[in-house]
Amino acid sequence: MKSIVLQTGRVISGMSAAFNAAQPLLTMAGRVYVSWVFFASGLTKIADWETTLFLFEYEYHVPFLPVVLAAYLATLAELVVPVLLTTGLASRLSAIVLSIVNVVAVISLEEIAPAALYGHVIWGLILAHIVFWGAGQLSADHFIKWLYNKRLPQANAA
Repeated sequence: MKSIVLQTGRVISGMSAAFNAAQPLLTMAGRVYVSWVFFASGLTKIADWETTLFLFEYEYHVPFLPVVLAAYLATLAELVVPVLLTTGLASRLSAIVLSIVNVVAVISLEEIAPAALYGHVIWGLILAHIVFWGAGQLSADHFIKWLYNKRLPQANAA
């Protein structure tokens, strides 16, 4: 009986190690995926600016902002912030900004198809993961933190 428990413990420990090793790649994949979704949306907006302005005026009902300003801000956020998120630079802030864009996109539509809403929920969950747990080891944020911690003892010694 004791050997079964030990063997089970080894298997679980090995699986845990494998999952831990995969975590940085999966976190990066999530960042890249959600970044591409928003970046592609921004590219669509600049591809036909007149249609974008039309949609913001008559289809999307962005609260508290003038139509043209809302269109510019949404496009800017969708083109710039995903680049930061993909590289993992200012990831938590980037994820918060894209979360706001995501929520505003959902509430700005009078009717949203269930499949579209499901997509927004998935993106929101990925962004929430980044906000609460960070961008992971394969990110500029992690590298900057590593550099800072590496130099910190030298600064304290002086």
